[in-house]
Amino acid sequence: MAYRLGVDVGGTFTDFLLMDEESGQTHTAKVPSTPEDSSIGVLNGVARICDESGIDPSHIKLVMHGTTVATNAVLTGKGAVVGLVTTAGYEDTLQVARSFCPGGLGGWVSYIKKPLLAPLELTIGAGGRIGADGAVVRELDEDGLRRDLITLRERNAIQALTICFINAHINNEHEERARDIAREVFVDTPISISSEVVPEMQEYERTETTVVNSYVRPEVERYVNNLRTALASRMGEDTQLSILRSDGGLASARASAESPVNLLMSGPAGGVAGAIYFCSRAGFKDILTFDMGGTSTDVALIQNSRARVRRETIVGDVRVRAPSVDVRTVGAGGGSIAFVPELTKALRVGPESAGAVPGPACYMKGGELPTVCDANVVLGYLPSDVQLGGKMEINRDASMAAVQQVADGMGIGLMEAAEGIIKIVNESMFGALRLVSVEQGYDPRDFALVGFGGAGPLHANALGILTDAWPVIVPPGPGVLCAYGDATTQVQDEAARTYLTMAGDLSDEKLKTDLKTLQLRAGESLVQDGIPIEDHEVTYQADLRYAGQAFQITVDFTETDLNEKGAALLTEQFDAEHEQLFTFKLDDGHEILMIRAVAKARTQAIAELRRGEAGTTLEECVLHQSKFFYEGAWHDALIYDRDKLHEGLEVAGPAIISEMDSTTVVLPDYKANVDAIGNLLINPIV
Repeated sequence: MAYRLGVDVGGTFTDFLLMDEESGQTHTAKVPSTPEDSSIGVLNGVARICDESGIDPSHIKLVMHGTTVATNAVLTGKGAVVGLVTTAGYEDTLQVARSFCPGGLGGWVSYIKKPLLAPLELTIGAGGRIGADGAVVRELDEDGLRRDLITLRERNAIQALTICFINAHINNEHEERARDIAREVFVDTPISISSEVVPEMQEYERTETTVVNSYVRPEVERYVNNLRTALASRMGEDTQLSILRSDGGLASARASAESPVNLLMSGPAGGVAGAIYFCSRAGFKDILTFDMGGTSTDVALIQNSRARVRRETIVGDVRVRAPSVDVRTVGAGGGSIAFVPELTKALRVGPESAGAVPGPACYMKGGELPTVCDANVVLGYLPSDVQLGGKMEINRDASMAAVQQVADGMGIGLMEAAEGIIKIVNESMFGALRLVSVEQGYDPRDFALVGFGGAGPLHANALGILTDAWPVIVPPGPGVLCAYGDATTQVQDEAARTYLTMAGDLSDEKLKTDLKTLQLRAGESLVQDGIPIEDHEVTYQADLRYAGQAFQITVDFTETDLNEKGAALLTEQFDAEHEQLFTFKLDDGHEILMIRAVAKARTQAIAELRRGEAGTTLEECVLHQSKFFYEGAWHDALIYDRDKLHEGLEVAGPAIISEMDSTTVVLPDYKANVDAIGNLLINPIV
C-alpha cells in the first residue's frame, strides 16, 4: 500500500491527514502546535497518526506540508542578516521604496517604519551597468566587487547575500558573474539573484522580493533539511517532502529551500485547495471560503473552481512580488480574547489570541482570559463532553468563570455576554467576506459558503445567515481540511518574462512562440524533481493594463483558448475583469506587461471514500441529547456522530454534529443534508 500524508501547521493545532491512495481511506489527527520549533509538532503528529492508524511509517511515500516558517520569520523579524549588492548609485533603492504608508489619510503621522531587511551599511554598489534594452553599457567591475565582498566578509556580519542589478530582468549576465565571484568569497553563505527569484521589471519590487528571499532562506533551508532528514529516518530515504506554495501549488523540498519567498502564504493556501477539492466534486464551482482556526480566520473567493491569485504577497509591512492565493485574514479565531475596555465598556474581541499556550480557559492549560472558544462552550455549541482534536478535554466551569469576567465588566448576564462575543466575531468574519466579494464586484448570494478549520463549522450556519450565501457547506474533516488540501495538491513552478508590448502590435504566432519558450523553462524545475515533461499540465498568464495607466490585471488562459481566439483573447478577458471590478471598460489600447507559463504535475487519481454505511437510520447516528442557547433562549438539541451519517440523511436543527476534528452547529429553522461526497449542506427550512 502507498500512503500520502498532508500536514498543516496552525497557530494552535498542527493537523494531519493520512490517505491510502488506492482505497481513499483516510486517518486524521491533531496535535498542539509547538511555536518554538514547529518541526517538533510535526514529528509528534506523525508518531500519533501512525500509532493510531496502525500504519507503518515506511509505507508513507509522499509528505505534503503547509508551513508558516517563512511567514513567522518575517512577522517576528527573526530572519537572517542580509547583505545586498546592487548597481552603483542605487544602493538606497530599499530606502526610497514607493513612499507608501499603511493606513488612511494621515497614516504617516503614526507610521513607524521598521528596519530594512537589508541595511544600508551592508549594501555594496557594484560598478557596471546594463541598459534598458539589455545591452552592456559598462562592464562589471569585478576587481572592485571582489574587494568590497572581502571587506564585507571580514566584518562577519551577514548570513545571506542578495544580488540585484538594474535591468537584470532583461540581461542577467552581470548578476550571474557577480554570484560566481561572491561564491568564491562567501563559500557557505546562501546567495539569491533577482533574475532567478523574480525576473520582472520595477527595481524596488524586484529588490525587495529578492532580499526577502534571502532573509528567510537560511531559516527555511534549516527547517526543510532537518525535517526531511527526520522523516527519512522514520519513513525511509525514498520519502518525498513537498511544501505548499503561496499560490496553492506544491514545491519540492529542494525548490522550497532555494525560493522560500514563494512560501509566505503557504498555510492559508492549503485550506483553499481542500475546499476546491471537495466542492468541485459536489458540483459547487463558485464558493466563498472561511477557514477559522485558533488564531485567525482566512477568507477567499473561488470562481469556476479556481482561486483568485494575486501577483503580490503581503505579510505585515512586507510586500513582495510573488504569487499567492487572494486570501484575506482577520484576527478572529477560536482563541481570540474578549475584553471590555475600562473607558468605553464596549465589548471587543481579538485580534489578540490565547494561541496554543496557554490557550482558552477550557483547555485547562493555565489560560484564564475569556475567548471565543469559551463562549461557544458556555452557549452549548461546543458540548463539554466533546474532546478537541479527539484527545483534549474541555472544562465548561472554567469557560463560565472566564466569560463571567466579560459579563461583570458590562453589567450583563453570563449568557448574554457569551452570545455577544459570538455575534461580534461573526460580524468580523462577515466583514472579511465582504472584502473578497462585495468590494470585488461579486454578490455573496451567487456563491455557496464553505466553513472549515477547527472552529469554522461552529459559526458556519450563522455566517450563512449574514451573507445569505446558500448552501453552507461543511466538507468532510473540516478541522484538517488544510492538510487535506496539502495532500491533494500537485507540484508546480512558473517562468515569466517582461513583455512591454502593445496588444494591437502582437501577432498570434509571436505570442505562441514566446509562451512555448517560457513553458520549457517552467518545466525544468519539475524535470529536476523527477516529473517527466509528458506529465506536465501547462497554463498561461498575462499581466495587462490600459495604455498610460499603472493598474494592471492578470488574466489566465490555456493553449486551447489561445488557438481558438488568438491574442485578442487577452484583451477580451482583461476588459471583462476590469468591468467586473470597476463597472466600466475603456477603448484605450492595451499594454501587455508580463507573460507567464505555469507548469503543474498532472493530477494523480485518488480513490474517493464514501462516508457512513448505507441503511443506517438517522436515529442510529444520535449520540445523546443536549441543548444550546440561541437568540436569548435555550433549545433542546440532538448530538449526531458525523462518521455515521451518509448520503440522503437530513439533520434538522437545532442540532450538533460532532466529529474528531470539529463540531458543526445547525441552528433552529435550518437543516443539514449529506451529499454523495460527504459534505454537509446547510439550508433554511422552507
